[in-house]
This record gives sequence, C-alpha cells and structure tokens, in this order.
Amino acid sequence: MLGLSALVGAVLVFFCLNLQGCSGPGNSNGIPVYSYLIVNTYPHDRHAFTEGLAFEDGFLYEGTGRYGNSSLRKVQLEAGDVLQIRELSPEFFGEGITICGDEIVQLTYRSHVGFVYDRSTFELLREFHYSTEGWGITYDGERLIMSDGTSTLHFLDPQTFEETGQLEVSDNNGPVTNLNELEYVQGEIYANVWKTDGIAIIAPATGRVVGWVDLEGLLGLDDLSQPVDVLNGIAYDAESDRLFVTGKLWPKLFEIELLGPA
Repeated sequence: MLGLSALVGAVLVFFCLNLQGCSGPGNSNGIPVYSYLIVNTYPHDRHAFTEGLAFEDGFLYEGTGRYGNSSLRKVQLEAGDVLQIRELSPEFFGEGITICGDEIVQLTYRSHVGFVYDRSTFELLREFHYSTEGWGITYDGERLIMSDGTSTLHFLDPQTFEETGQLEVSDNNGPVTNLNELEYVQGEIYANVWKTDGIAIIAPATGRVVGWVDLEGLLGLDDLSQPVDVLNGIAYDAESDRLFVTGKLWPKLFEIELLGPA
C-alpha cells in the first residue's frame, strides 16, 4: 500500500499527465503568458459548433462540426448573419478551415478526407486524403499546416496535399498535445489547446511554444444561460491587425488585443 506522501505524489503525476503534461498558461514554467483586452464583441450563432475560423476581405469564414450539422459558412462580422452556407453530407464531421488564395480548404474529423472549395461560390473543386484525424488547418503563404489532436503538426503542399514535413510542438514541460484550431499570425502559429482556455503561440521553425494566451473568463456568466462548449476558433485580419476568437456553441465572438506578458 502506498504511503500518504507517495499517494499524493502519484495523484500529482496523474494530474500533470492529464493537463497536457502540465502545459498551458497555468503551468507556463517561464514561458511568457499574455492576457487580453476585449476590443469588440459581436454576435455569434450559438448553434454553430465552431471547428474552424478565418477572416478575409471583411468577412468571417467558419467551419462547423458534428455529424448531420457540419457546414462551411460565410458570416457578416458585425451582425453575425450567415450570408452563405454549404452543408456537408451527414456522414462527415466538419473540422478546421483555412483560406488559400481563391480557395477554402476544409478538413473532416475521422473520414480522412478534406475538401477544397471555390471561395466565392463554395463550389466543391476537389477532395484530398490524409492518414491522420483532421482537427485544425492554417496557411502560412507557402504551406498548409494541419493538426491532428496530438503534439504533431503536419506540413502539406497546397497544390498536391502531399505531406512535406512534420513539427513536434513542446514547451518547457514537454510535448503539447490536443492542438486543435490553428491560425498563422505574423510569422507564428496560434493553436487552441482542446479543453483549455489557452492558446499556444508556436515558432514554426522549431516547434517551441514561445508564448501562451490565457483567455480564462472571456465568456461572462450572462453568456452561460444555455450550454456552451470549449474555446475554439481563431481568425486574424492581417490587413487591419485584428485578432478574433470564439468557441463551440458560444453566443459571442470577440475581437481581442493581447496584453502582457504577465
């Protein structure tokens, strides 16, 4: 039988292993942690199970998930109105999206298939396949960067969708797992970490987490009158240097400014 001190130690180890290896804003271990200022608040469809988010030419583009409810949407920012929608076949669970020139790329969860659409019409142009699960995806201007729920990011050729490399993501506590929705922001990869209020800021050359964004408390108590799910959804307006975040089934979308590091 374990003694009390050994038992406490075992519990702490278990806790750490189940908190992304003790990674995250609350366990930054010397990595800068940024807080936030809410610049603007916009309405968001609280029935949208947000899996991917992007911003281009004044509009939001959103990918939603769940079997039978997955879609690709064009959304008016200020009012939150859905201006255009393409629904996925019920056998697909939609995941991350990104804009790549005049096209939109959308992943699916466990079907190992992605879709490429015309950005203007949402016409399906082609499909591609991958061996992992599909979680998040972004575009750095040269490569597609894809997450699969592990600590590994995959680089894909945007024309052939062949994998051209991998990146292992870690911080001072070890591998950072559950990497989800991605956004490329001023030379760095921003990644939602599933089931946390944290966004990891990742150096694409090394895979090291160079900063954490702590978004705890972003949703107020008045926003919780109906069920909500986790933080998920990052979009960057490169032209106006604006950062947007939301979550699955959230009634609001926020434009935020990063403060800190703390």
